[in-house]
Amino acid sequence: MHPSRIRATCLALLFYLGAGALAFAENAEPAAPGKKVNINTASSIELTYLPRIGAKVAERILARRKEKPFSRPEDLTEVKGVGEKLFVSLKPYVAVSGPTTLNPKVRLSSSSPRCSSPSAAKEKPASAVPVGKGR
Repeated sequence: MHPSRIRATCLALLFYLGAGALAFAENAEPAAPGKKVNINTASSIELTYLPRIGAKVAERILARRKEKPFSRPEDLTEVKGVGEKLFVSLKPYVAVSGPTTLNPKVRLSSSSPRCSSPSAAKEKPASAVPVGKGR
């Protein structure tokens, strides 16, 4: 094939893939705007729809709710495993009254990588002696 035909084919393919991705993104639902989980009435499964909440923490929320119903969303921090940092990410999705309207699991995008650089995990202490020829 002639290089200009290859280039034109690649550009056409890229255009169609981009158009398909754009069409898919327009049909996608935004990340649950206004959708809530009522922590006073939700089942264990519905509680796991909350970001970073698994089955164990959901069971702890149910146990805490049996003792005393939640009067405000901030009471969720009394549950073991839910600290201030986690509560901040949960707050937009938590309610203490009304129906549970959140259906799919909410996944939060990580704003910062777990490791700042790939070489950070491989760094050696300063006291390490390099090994090489002649040593």
